[in-house]
Amino acid sequence: MIISSATDFREAARRKLPPFLFHYLDGGAGAEQTLRANVDDLQAIKLRQRVLRGSEQLDLSTHWFGQQHALPIALAPIGLAGMYARRGEVQAARAACKRNIPFIQSTVSVCPLSEVAAQASRPIWFQLYVLKDRAFMRDVMRRARELGATTLAFTVDMPVPGARYRDAHSGMSGKNGPLRRMLQALTHPRWVWEVGLFGRPHDLGNISAYRGHATGLEDYIGWLGSNFDPGISWQDLQWIRDEWQGQLILKGIIDADDARDAVAFGADGIVVSNHGGRQLDGALSSARALPAIAAAVKGKLTIFADGGVRTGTDVFRMLALGADGVLIGRAFVYALATGGEAGVERLLAIMEKDIRTNMVLTGVRTIAEIGPHLLAA
Repeated sequence: MIISSATDFREAARRKLPPFLFHYLDGGAGAEQTLRANVDDLQAIKLRQRVLRGSEQLDLSTHWFGQQHALPIALAPIGLAGMYARRGEVQAARAACKRNIPFIQSTVSVCPLSEVAAQASRPIWFQLYVLKDRAFMRDVMRRARELGATTLAFTVDMPVPGARYRDAHSGMSGKNGPLRRMLQALTHPRWVWEVGLFGRPHDLGNISAYRGHATGLEDYIGWLGSNFDPGISWQDLQWIRDEWQGQLILKGIIDADDARDAVAFGADGIVVSNHGGRQLDGALSSARALPAIAAAVKGKLTIFADGGVRTGTDVFRMLALGADGVLIGRAFVYALATGGEAGVERLLAIMEKDIRTNMVLTGVRTIAEIGPHLLAA
């Protein structure tokens, strides 16, 4: 298959992956209305094309938390990324480091923090869920600090798991799930060879490190479900702020009032996100929520955004809507599944080219110059 654009990676990943893995990545909550709206609303954003603006010398770098990054992009935390390519989190982290952008490792990664940090040439960022097991949270934050993680992305929009019906149909969950997954894998020999056989161990590395024994994929949904904490409140987060001495980002803000609360709480950044449409079906898309949030808190903390970002043009649109940086999730995992580390590098190169093209055609020279004035009426 010829891959000439960022969107081509999705089809390539669909062909290569067993259906349960593809649909776990590709799917959303409920009827998947918010999942679709994330993409559709973002792609509906129109930009002002300008001419004769002298945009030959371009600077795509940006600064977050006192560190320079080559692109206004970070790789979002994706659970089970290690099932999409051999030691997937390691390959993705290496690609991010080569491109000089942040890699955010998920709590529920296949590869443990220690393995990823050892392969990364720059400090990684780490994502943490709100969990009932506070001892686990303290332990994983301690290990993250010891391994050089500088930034904690604390996910606040998952006190309970969303209703992900597609998982039951695909075999990721539901009756006879293990048997169905095994039968699907047998029909995808390339994945079996690269990941099934030579990508082991297939467990939740960070959780296994804490529990002292392997936590297999069959425990994944059950462990998370029993540890989510629907009773969490802003007051309950204060110990996280006290415990973590690095930069703290709250991931999962989709309402301007919550963004103001994040400022009052003392967060260093937020991610405008509806969890990729995987939580509340019917919630606002990130593209629709972002302008009001930017109007409320721009300049008071660093604003990241995700949701529906598939191309470099989508990255540009998010920046024009008010984001300081953009997280890409599904897009990089499609590329990871297709070509491993090289696939992610190629995706980032395509996105960089898209951003450069958009900068020239809208008449800006730096990332800081991208803003709402580039939005067409």
